[in-house]
Amino acid sequence: MNQLLLRLIMVAGMLALLSGCNTKPVRDPNFAPVEPVIPTAAMQNNGSIYQAGFERTWFENIRARRVGDILLVSLVEDTEAKHSNAGKVKKSNSSSITNPTLFGNPLQFTLPGAAGSTANLGASLASSNDFSGSADNTQNNELTGSLSVMVTQVLANGYLKVRGEKRVSMTAGNEYIRVSGIVRPEDIDTTNSIDSTKLADATLTYVGDGQTSMATSMGWLAKFFVSALMPF
Repeated sequence: MNQLLLRLIMVAGMLALLSGCNTKPVRDPNFAPVEPVIPTAAMQNNGSIYQAGFERTWFENIRARRVGDILLVSLVEDTEAKHSNAGKVKKSNSSSITNPTLFGNPLQFTLPGAAGSTANLGASLASSNDFSGSADNTQNNELTGSLSVMVTQVLANGYLKVRGEKRVSMTAGNEYIRVSGIVRPEDIDTTNSIDSTKLADATLTYVGDGQTSMATSMGWLAKFFVSALMPF
């Protein structure tokens, strides 16, 4: 029995050591880069040396316009929200019924099993409810930096669907920055970059894993005490 317990402790220790080792960042398949679309070769029956879809610009700023092109997104997110709420409910109720009388005399009856004890038919009821509550929530988020994304689809109206992911591996864990959205070509500046505030249907994710993320995460028992399952 002692040997079995010792083996279990050794296995648990090995698992703890393995969990503490740093691993490579995991690639999200939803943010995998796409291959540029190769235009179908046109029949050279007009004698021209220029074919549609194969042109290259030489005298203008290069901007993302096709599937597979790269665009720089500048992260300039700064949001602040504040919400407060207070409520108070108070209710009291009182009801009473007097003992009826017959010919001016109050009605009384003798309690069964209690000789000499009498009671009347009067009754009273009182209740009181008092509730007060308040809530205050303040949130401030700021995200700055830049991330290169890739055009994944050109919509019928010329807008560009873009997405990109940056994976940073550190000693205590991995950091992931993911950006996706829809870009209007007119909003791309001459440096082939665009602010994140101009992304439509934007999704910006900044998450991490490893020891640092685990240290700042709430345990399962603490989550229970702050969840809706806690009756108190």
